[in-house]
Amino acid sequence: MNEQISDRKAKLDKMKALGIDPYGARHVDLAHHADIRQRSEELGIESGQIRDGEGARFRAAGRVMLSRRFGNLIFLTVRDRTGDLQYGLSKKAVQQGWEVAKLLDLGDTVGVEGQLGRTKTGELTLWGNHLTLLGKAIRPMPEKWHGLTDVEARYRRRYVDLFTNPESRDVFIKRARIIDYARDVLRRREFIEVETPLLQPIYGGAAARPFLTHHNTLDVDLYLRISPELYLKRCLVGGLERIYELGRCFRNEGISPRHNPEFTMLELYQAYGDYHDMMDICEEFIAGAARDVIGSTKIKFGEREIDYAPPWPRLKYADAFHKRVGLTLDDIPAIRARARELHNSGELKADEGRLDDAVVIHELFDHYVEEALINPTFILDWPAPLCPLTKRDPDNPGIALRFELFINGMEIGNAYTELNDPAIQRETLSQQLRGEEDETMAVMDEDYVEALEYGMPPAGGLGIGIDRVVMLLTGSPSIRDVILFPLQRAQRLESDVTQRAGEAPAET
Repeated sequence: MNEQISDRKAKLDKMKALGIDPYGARHVDLAHHADIRQRSEELGIESGQIRDGEGARFRAAGRVMLSRRFGNLIFLTVRDRTGDLQYGLSKKAVQQGWEVAKLLDLGDTVGVEGQLGRTKTGELTLWGNHLTLLGKAIRPMPEKWHGLTDVEARYRRRYVDLFTNPESRDVFIKRARIIDYARDVLRRREFIEVETPLLQPIYGGAAARPFLTHHNTLDVDLYLRISPELYLKRCLVGGLERIYELGRCFRNEGISPRHNPEFTMLELYQAYGDYHDMMDICEEFIAGAARDVIGSTKIKFGEREIDYAPPWPRLKYADAFHKRVGLTLDDIPAIRARARELHNSGELKADEGRLDDAVVIHELFDHYVEEALINPTFILDWPAPLCPLTKRDPDNPGIALRFELFINGMEIGNAYTELNDPAIQRETLSQQLRGEEDETMAVMDEDYVEALEYGMPPAGGLGIGIDRVVMLLTGSPSIRDVILFPLQRAQRLESDVTQRAGEAPAET
């Protein structure tokens, strides 16, 4: 590696000595490689033919992925964001640019202007008359041009992963289009996008451990938000009737293929609606993105094919529980006995003897039910103690008008018919307080309850984990595959590692 870097730096010095700027400048009026390929089909260029004229001349640019030299002829495989294209450079055609061409390395960024043609073997080629170096690469690409294959290295050096692995780049292009699709759905439904604080004096909207920081000027502790929910519902009080926010949330918890401490949430609220409206939005967004962005409502995820075509099943929590667990929700002794049995066998981490009835019920639900929900399924009407921000069923106060959307055994969305009675809200939040020793629910948000006392209209609310949606629709096995720069454990120098292990550091 050091020898290659030294060689590239020597070439850099040669370029500067020739009066060449190795880092280029503005280079515009470019055609994408995909558009050039489409134009070549329209021109009907045959093998061994080079076309001239306005319709066959292009300016293009990209990163050099492969270089082959045959005397006074150099062929470059160049990659832009739409794919690869061969550039052909001859000493006679590029003239002064030939000195630059001889000094090119894999990874360099170049611009070429020339005519379109095909080689004798039929390879589409942009034959350059003018070559411009736009960015010199000092570090060599990994494993020639075949891309990073080590998973941790791909996450840690995502910038290399993106230009060496087209499949990875395609995931993030699709991610952007999926998010655009979500915005289009909400725009058609007359929602407006708003922004609420990332730094909050009181965190709320979910039971999760927050990240803590400190503001020096005000001398106050603040939290990175775990959810935008309570601020968005303040907007409903203020008369913003259809609102959404697409933004980051932060939870100081574990990392897994389904969890990252920093993640993207789509959260929205519709005044005068309820959780049925939220189900319709879920179907319109996710099924529509599968169809219009990915190209099919049947998408492979691992060995499974998931069918996103609506309508999706809507099952009551109690019915799904009874079907999979074989117990009814009111049979608490049997539920606790089952949970104790699973805990003793190591299948459940939680000790049922220290949990409320509703939490024990949901431990069994997690264990038995979720993994069976492969195609998109709404599970609705949850035990009320699990849902402090949700309106109760008027015919059964023990049931909360809430649903969760499950796909491939994962929770993807969570929605409520929102609780807007301030007296009941104060009571349910008070029941959730667990004291300062439990960071997940420590302080009552008095300002939020006061906001409700000004009057919040009935509403439906929905939160969707965008990262998990992108995972499923792109067939990505880990959430870190769809987050550009996921949180990684810090790298240690070899000397640091060996010293920690009680060994002498290796000589360098």
